[in-house]
Amino acid sequence: MADDVLVLAYSGCDTCRKALKWLEARGVSVEVRPIVDRPPTVAELRQWIAVSGVSVRKWLNTSGQSYRALGKAKVDAASDAELVEWLAADGKLVKRPVLVTRESVTVGFKPESYEALFPAPT
Repeated sequence: MADDVLVLAYSGCDTCRKALKWLEARGVSVEVRPIVDRPPTVAELRQWIAVSGVSVRKWLNTSGQSYRALGKAKVDAASDAELVEWLAADGKLVKRPVLVTRESVTVGFKPESYEALFPAPT
């Protein structure tokens, strides 16, 4: 399964570095895709959002410059389809990291969520 782990990350993101360090410490082999250079496509987002079990609005990096440039009012008024288009057009708008496995998609980094996917060896 480790060979089928994709992480969309931004090298300038502390949270992404923490997540990758956590995965490395567990011996989880991942493919890292630079989210700014190669943001998720609309098709990927539609699939991944459904699998993640969280709304498209939870995929927004609300603390980033791209979000601030759009403005909360514009985001609040946008449809889910518009948000998906915006996320696909701007990797910095996506909350990161995005961890994709065969069975799950996790947005953001919470050690307990990663632990559920990759338990420590006993």
